[in-house]
Order: sequence, then C-alpha cells, then structure tokens
Amino acid sequence: MTQKTLEIENVSTRYGRIPMLMNVSLGIEKGRIVCVLGANGAGKTTLLKAILGMVKADTGSIRLDGENIDALPTHKRVEKGIAIAAAAAGTLQKMTVETNLKMGAYYIHDRKILNERLEEVYQSFPILKQRLQQKAGTLSGGERTMLTIARAVINKPVLLLLDEPSLGLAPIMVEETFRIIKRLNEEEKMTILLVEQNAQKALSVSHYGYVIQKGQIVFEGDKEALRSSEFIENPVCG
Repeated sequence: MTQKTLEIENVSTRYGRIPMLMNVSLGIEKGRIVCVLGANGAGKTTLLKAILGMVKADTGSIRLDGENIDALPTHKRVEKGIAIAAAAAGTLQKMTVETNLKMGAYYIHDRKILNERLEEVYQSFPILKQRLQQKAGTLSGGERTMLTIARAVINKPVLLLLDEPSLGLAPIMVEETFRIIKRLNEEEKMTILLVEQNAQKALSVSHYGYVIQKGQIVFEGDKEALRSSEFIENPVCG
C-alpha cells in the first residue's frame, strides 16, 4: 500500500457563519505532485490555511504521514515538515535575499547544515545567488517568486504547499517556475500540493488533481481524466 503524506477527510470550515469548505477529502501519495484547481473564491487558499492550522476545521481530520495534526497549532505543523510558498506571504522587502533565505531556515541551528542547504538553494535558483545582497523589494516579480519557493524548500519539507505560483508572472517566468517545481519533485522527491488557476500548466507537472468549486470537490482524477473533463475547458480554470 502506497504511503500517503497528506490525508484530508471530510474537512469543513467557515468564516463566521459562512461555509468555506464543505466535506473536502483528498490525499497525496509520498513523492507525488497533486494539484487543486479552481477559480478565485473557490476555496483553494482556505484549504491550504486549514492544512496549516490557520483556519480551524469544524469537522473532519487532517493527517500528515499518518499522524493526526488537528490539534496542532500552525508553528507545530511547520516543525512537522509542512512549508508554504505563497505570493500572499511575500518576502521581507527591506532585507537582502540572503537574509530572507536564512530567515526561512530559522530552525536549522547547525551552521554546517545551513551552509549546505544554502549551497543547494543557489544551485537550484542560480538567479538568487546573483542577487544575495540585493533587497528583496527590488527584485522582479519572477525573482520574488523564486525567493518565496527557495525560502520554503530550504528546510527540505515533508510537504510543500504552493499557492498560485504563476500569479502575475510573465509567460517566460511561468515556464521557469514550473520547470523548478517539476525538478523539485523529480530530483528532490518532494511531495507537493499545488494550488493553481492555470489548469494546463498545473496539469503539465501533476500526477493527480482535484477541482474545487464553492468549497466542494466536484471532480478528481489523473491528468488525462482532468484534461478531458468538462471542468477543464480553458487554460485558466474558471
């Protein structure tokens, strides 16, 4: 039986009295990329917040590597190995690229390991090595996306959450971003949950996917099933 890194079962959440997620269930096998597709307001980001414990689940359960994490606060879930790269999280604008990366590795206390991880990041994101002493706020949109992802992966997470990595990027940077996502999975064997509106790009790197509408999973399947479904009609899933 294939081990699942993440298992979400019948999770429901609400903001005040407004339901946001309704009986959402999904799973990610270890070493796979799974995408969640949907339009703005469909519940994609709320799902990530529920995984991180930033939004309390009213019902259901969330398990990481078989361990129930429902009672854990956000920082404990991060310590367990969940990392997120999200445009909304931003970067420390007035600090250098190097400082941003070191802040991402805040709980790596062994200097030798930290330096090794930094070198790995520089190899994966060579543009960042060229910008180490540049303030994050002066980077281009694509470079900030690279920094956000690099800061998330420096700790070698058990599960990487990616929230709309293509948002606002020029086409050439979208291609580069998804090339990096694919490499992280294939070479680093990283397990990734990818939330995206750009369905075709998400499916180009994913092994399996879900479509969410109005807080509910309305379809799931492998990339071929999703591409041929009624829910994927345009490059951007609406």
